[in-house]
Amino acid sequence: MVTLDFAAPPGLRALSLLFLSCLINTSSAGVLQPRDDVPAGYVSAPYYPAPHGGWADDWAEAYSKAVDLVGQMTLAEKTNISSGVGFFMGPCVGNTGSALRLGIPQLCLQDGPLGVRTTDNVTAFPAGITTGATWNKDLMYERGVALGQEFKGKGANFYLGPSVGALGRKPRGGRNWEGFGSDPVLQGIAGAQTIKGVQEQGVIATLKHLTANEQEMYRMYNVFQPGYSSNLDDRTMHELYLWPFAEGVRAGTGAVMTSYNAINGSATSQNAYLINGLLKDELGFQGIVMTDWLAHISGVPSALAGLDMNMPGDTMIPIIFGTSYWMYELTRSALNGSVPMDRINDMATRIVATWYKMGQDKDYPRPNFSSNTRDREGPCYPSALISPTCVVNQYVNVQADHKVVAKQVAQEAITLLKNNGSFLPISTSAHLSVFGTDAQADSQGINSCTDKSCNRGLLGMGWGSGSADYPYIDDPISSLKRKASNVTYYNTDSFPSVPAPGKDDVAIVFITSDSGENSYTVENNHGDRDSSGLAAWHNGDTLVQKAAAKYSNVIVVVHTVGPIVMESWVNLPSVKAVLVAHLPGQEAGDSLTEVLFGEVSPSGHLPYSIPVSEDDYPASTDIITFALGQAQDTYTEGIYIDYRHLNKAGVKPRFAFGHGLSYASFELSDASIASVTELSMVPPARPAKPTSPVASLNTTIPAASEAYYPSGFNRIWRYLYSWMDQGDADKAYAVGQSGTEYAYPAGYSEEQKPGPTAGGPNGGNPALWDVAYTVSLTVTNSGAGNFSAKAVPQAYVQFPADSPYDTPPIQLRDFAKTEALAPGASATVTLSLTRKDLSVWDTELQNWVVPPGEYKIWVGQASDDLTVVCSTETGSCEAGVEGPV
Repeated sequence: MVTLDFAAPPGLRALSLLFLSCLINTSSAGVLQPRDDVPAGYVSAPYYPAPHGGWADDWAEAYSKAVDLVGQMTLAEKTNISSGVGFFMGPCVGNTGSALRLGIPQLCLQDGPLGVRTTDNVTAFPAGITTGATWNKDLMYERGVALGQEFKGKGANFYLGPSVGALGRKPRGGRNWEGFGSDPVLQGIAGAQTIKGVQEQGVIATLKHLTANEQEMYRMYNVFQPGYSSNLDDRTMHELYLWPFAEGVRAGTGAVMTSYNAINGSATSQNAYLINGLLKDELGFQGIVMTDWLAHISGVPSALAGLDMNMPGDTMIPIIFGTSYWMYELTRSALNGSVPMDRINDMATRIVATWYKMGQDKDYPRPNFSSNTRDREGPCYPSALISPTCVVNQYVNVQADHKVVAKQVAQEAITLLKNNGSFLPISTSAHLSVFGTDAQADSQGINSCTDKSCNRGLLGMGWGSGSADYPYIDDPISSLKRKASNVTYYNTDSFPSVPAPGKDDVAIVFITSDSGENSYTVENNHGDRDSSGLAAWHNGDTLVQKAAAKYSNVIVVVHTVGPIVMESWVNLPSVKAVLVAHLPGQEAGDSLTEVLFGEVSPSGHLPYSIPVSEDDYPASTDIITFALGQAQDTYTEGIYIDYRHLNKAGVKPRFAFGHGLSYASFELSDASIASVTELSMVPPARPAKPTSPVASLNTTIPAASEAYYPSGFNRIWRYLYSWMDQGDADKAYAVGQSGTEYAYPAGYSEEQKPGPTAGGPNGGNPALWDVAYTVSLTVTNSGAGNFSAKAVPQAYVQFPADSPYDTPPIQLRDFAKTEALAPGASATVTLSLTRKDLSVWDTELQNWVVPPGEYKIWVGQASDDLTVVCSTETGSCEAGVEGPV
């Protein structure tokens, strides 16, 4: 979401919006503007009408209750719950309208993916990219449970996460770190596990950002320029960018947030093919589709395209007087007939059904915090010129023992890239010289930069709306000094004058690379790493080189949002070990030092590749620059991103996707493959799509009186309301009764579709998740090094050599993490491959197709360390073989 940071008092804050309002011109009117041309072959086709929700069995009870309640609502109540009441018009970053007469309260929507944003007494969990680096499904779920408990404890109805788009197509992309890695399967599994954990606590998860949101610069529509268009073909959409959303929908996510950008020329918040066609019909999504903050750019078109909730309610620039494309305008559109009541009914029912589905009708807490101030008392409506005062912060501590899971995530993510001569672990008695400001928490205050919009001191998370405030930081230097007997810290990023080290002295060098949301510019990086590229910040490469010239033993610790190029120092003889600790959150200290000193063996694996050169990536994945009109970001690389591209191009990375060393050595043996489901070329027919209970609701335009302001209603200035003045309501109703036809978009229809062949409830055709094959194998800690350690076997599929479809050499399909295995101990691991895992998206058939022929299932400990192969044709497996890449 976007962030507006106003430090002025409420009245001045509101007046400061006046300047922004002067920028409004006719291009901001809530109508469908002509699209800029996109390259030939990239199409966003019309898809109407918006499919009803309520036809999935597991949502039936919630929809039954919701239809009964929505049937009792007035028009204004229906439109009121579908929109936010305005920026800074409540305690949370987003606050919906209510229907209090029927027991529906104002709902609180709150960032962010790694913790409850802009409040206190919460846990600052490790970021998504750190979570992905654990490759631990159980830990992903446990982190979700803890997040859900904290959001509920603060009274937030919605957790605005997890993030699975950006997928990490662009290594410089600003918000890649909020997601889980540069692979759709890793993203999909981690996202689904997070959703399950959060929603089991009764909190609505919000899967975001739909989709192809791969760059921060030029992302937003404004009065001068449209947001950039991500142009991608149908197969790339299905096999990469839609894949983790399908997994999240299958996991039951209650909400999906659209992105700021356009897809094939059509803004995602009003993209009928994306929302109606792909998400609601093909993936059978039953919940709420909402905008990102200020991404709503039209009234009627977005409603027809399937949007259900507008956040935070305002037009794209929050005007001083309080204007919205929905709220009273949506009420007007219903009365004049331009938005059918069937669509109004469906959006209201989706919202109420999701509320019921999570059990929020039963003693759910109200918000006990404020995103706007840390004071106990403050204005109830901060953007209003005059606002009553409320108790806005109750300082409820929701941390419980969540630091335990936070530390475990931070620790299991630590990825050992290099360990020459088994240099690590080191002794606590070694003489340690520590370099780099990243080793210590920010001396100016751990929360001194709004939304972490600086790279000062320890880098525990990126910047923007995906951040959270630290309750404390256990920083590495404090932990090192607690554990080791001889530590000297040089709190500088420039190599200082140091005494001549002994041959056994050890230098530990901390370096960083940061990114975040385009709401802020940090050290000339506009969200994306457009200025720094993939180099370490603060001359970190030079710091390592100079330490390596002085010391014989150097350990490099990297806190980073994504890959950095290490070529200037990674092969220097003095650089004995390199660890990537990703973005560890509050538990950065002991989680790292326990690995350095051998209390725990590292078990993280890279969730992306680290290249030799940034030029090793496709040119199409560069950051796009300014353009007159709509910037075009065309995905000419198709499905070939990250390791898929490197493997196809025969380019060897410095460290491959999935790479991660341990203090132990593991052997994979006794592999076997079992066929579970016989596969046809296309899946069995999808289940029939039953009639939704939403269809039973009255679709007649209601009386204008349903939109009148209640008698004696006291309006708050700038607050957004769904009611209308009587005269305006009567005029709109008269138009609706006149038979005037609205100029609907091309291809518009009001007849509900039976659903696409590939579709089905909760993620698509259920047959896609039939397990086709399982591969079982034994993982043994060989005892080398005498350490207990966790292994991560990874399964990759290689499609038939004679397949008519172009497919990457290998693609990740499943993984597992063992418990800590003592030296000599073994564990049996079973990895599963579904029908979808062995399918490609056929753009002509518009279905998933299993090409005939022999599939090879490769298993190993990294994408370039695959030593076991199983054949679907022979039903046999072989170990100790040379891998395919």
